[in-house]
Amino acid sequence: MSNHSPASGRNLLYLVVAGAAWGTAGAAASLLFLASDLGPLALSFWRCAGGLAVLLAVLAVRRRGGRGARAGAGGRPSELSLIGTGLLFTLFQAAYFGAVRETGLAVGTVVTLGAGPVLIALGARYWMGERLGKGGVAAVAGALAGLAVLVLGGGGGEVRPLGVGWALLSAAGYAAMTLRARALGRRGAGGDPLVTTAWSVAVGTVSLLPLAVLEGALPHTGQPARVFWLLVYVAIVPTALAYALYFTGAAAVRAATVSVIMLIEPVSAAVIAVLLLGERLTGAVVLGTALLLTAVGALIAAEARRPAGGPVVRPAPVAQSAAR
Repeated sequence: MSNHSPASGRNLLYLVVAGAAWGTAGAAASLLFLASDLGPLALSFWRCAGGLAVLLAVLAVRRRGGRGARAGAGGRPSELSLIGTGLLFTLFQAAYFGAVRETGLAVGTVVTLGAGPVLIALGARYWMGERLGKGGVAAVAGALAGLAVLVLGGGGGEVRPLGVGWALLSAAGYAAMTLRARALGRRGAGGDPLVTTAWSVAVGTVSLLPLAVLEGALPHTGQPARVFWLLVYVAIVPTALAYALYFTGAAAVRAATVSVIMLIEPVSAAVIAVLLLGERLTGAVVLGTALLLTAVGALIAAEARRPAGGPVVRPAPVAQSAAR
């Protein structure tokens, strides 16, 4: 239909690319762990520090080109607001690694990524009046089912309460970061996504430095070139690029839709594991991937049908069901 906004399609594409890029981080991390003694906190530090260096270089080149900072739809967030986003980013990252350490990768991932859409849908419903409707609720449920099958289908993972607590804290940080980006975007104060990403990874770099030092910040390896280029990749693609695209899309797309689209991350990771790392293609991988992609596709189609322009309008209660 002619009233659909091309910008809406671009923002949805940005989120899909960001989710796929995030999924490659796990494969790169696996290769780094095999090639060195680098730990997860030290890797997170280098990911943030490298991403910050890339973003500062891009911003410097853009400034010399005379284009200046893009202020977004209306204004720019304050420095205090940017620091707040960075702290939520750091909480999301650090608590997730705490969950993985305490209860394993499978359980930590499914609890973090599963709780995130629920918390985001509830927050968007009660704080911003964004409702998914019956079709949206069904799509979110399908996405969560697909995530559970995909991640836990192998039967691995032991549930430990402390690890689950860390995972829920990580999900809360992710949810708050997404809702914050959406709220700022609706007010026209989302600012420049590159600047927001730079602030986020800068706060992450400072916060993670002491933890990385305690864990061992410098990797010991017999393959220094391999480790170096893997760190460069992690800094550029799943960090600088992916988070800039994420903050761009999250400011313009309904928060609950954002959270489900970002579940493309474990699909991307699973595909890479099968194609490049030699892992077996199991029935759980196929079924979980199919459920997730179907749910994501349904929400993308619903988002694309929304009229272009104007603020988000709360639909009439008759056509809606409560989100969660």
